[in-house]
Amino acid sequence: MASLSYVSDEVNSPWATYLSQVERVLPYLGELSRWADTLRHPKRALIVDIPLEMDDGSVRHFEGFRVQHNLSRGPGKGGVRYHPDVNLEEVMALSAWMTVKCAALNLPFGGAKGGIRVDPRELSVKELERLTRRYTSEIGSLIGPQQDIPAPDVGTNAQVMAWMMDTWSMNVGATTTGVVTGKPIHLGGSLGRVKATGRGVFVTGRAMALRMGLPLENCRVAVQGFGNVGSVSAELFTEAGAKVICVQDHSATLFNANGIAIPALIEWQKQHGSIANFRGATAVSNEAFWEQGCDILIPAALEGQITAERARKLMCSLVLEGANGPTLPAADDILRDRDITVVPDVICNAGGVTVSYFEWVQDFSSFFWSEDEINARLDNIMEQALGSVWLKAQSLKVTLRTAAYAVACERILTARKERGLYP
Repeated sequence: MASLSYVSDEVNSPWATYLSQVERVLPYLGELSRWADTLRHPKRALIVDIPLEMDDGSVRHFEGFRVQHNLSRGPGKGGVRYHPDVNLEEVMALSAWMTVKCAALNLPFGGAKGGIRVDPRELSVKELERLTRRYTSEIGSLIGPQQDIPAPDVGTNAQVMAWMMDTWSMNVGATTTGVVTGKPIHLGGSLGRVKATGRGVFVTGRAMALRMGLPLENCRVAVQGFGNVGSVSAELFTEAGAKVICVQDHSATLFNANGIAIPALIEWQKQHGSIANFRGATAVSNEAFWEQGCDILIPAALEGQITAERARKLMCSLVLEGANGPTLPAADDILRDRDITVVPDVICNAGGVTVSYFEWVQDFSSFFWSEDEINARLDNIMEQALGSVWLKAQSLKVTLRTAAYAVACERILTARKERGLYP
């Protein structure tokens, strides 16, 4: 296996986590393992400099990235992240997880990802728009509705996608709504897209709980991260009769043994920008989050949150990975040995890319579906994907993560094999 000269040797980096996950699936790929290096090497990685004139007249430079990991099964698909910790290795890992995710759901996409190392909260709206438009122009040669389709991620939203779509359209001389997904509805966005990732977490969690004989009525849930994914999944579990007893975001960790009033917490967050000082729960230490007795734990923040140390403390039956790469490989082994079931990110949080696929299809046809149709199609695809992975796990006697990688990598490498090498 050839090493990549531009990645670090850090054991717990996102890219190292991804490579470890690939290694674990190799024994189950048979003759396709000949093509395994395809999974270890991103197809294309672009680093761009983004000079930005600030509102005060000064000029600052920001570093941006776009990585296309694998395009064997279709155009690249993956979000754009605005966060101060964004770096090349993280974007590479996120793009690779998108490759696996799209294949696991059997969507006709490859994996891609992008990002800018910036704290968007420190920029004005005009600065954010200028940053986005310059970034879009810099990566413009890589993206396109049949090449690579960006979407929102951490720190970005529908407005950012609207700016990206408009910039790309201006540069090619034609309005092209399908160049991004996660857009505002009136610019070709899809109903159901905003809540899709959180809904996918709930749908796969509900299906897995049913298989485990875990009734959702009065089920205790803990949620890390209260952004779009965490808040929506918490809301849906609450509506199903579960009690969300612990919630953590960047500002605080809240606990209420009788259940936190999620609609009220969502409203509080909208008004104050965080969950801190919410009066319907007690503030506890951040590490206490990992020690709460619960039935379902939902890590829906950033990668690398469930370490080996935290895995030994968890008091739950089921982990639903709302975030990308939240569990380190060593922690995976501990959870397996403790009989804690993990629904992996490449299945659990795939609701967003699934509805992005619906949006992309609708943009091509200029025919749009109702939200009920979107949700029904989403639920069906998510449940089918989880069912296939469950059967594979039972057949191979492996974890759901290894089974998901087995299903996905078979599809990716079969496409690579059948397409052959050019020239």
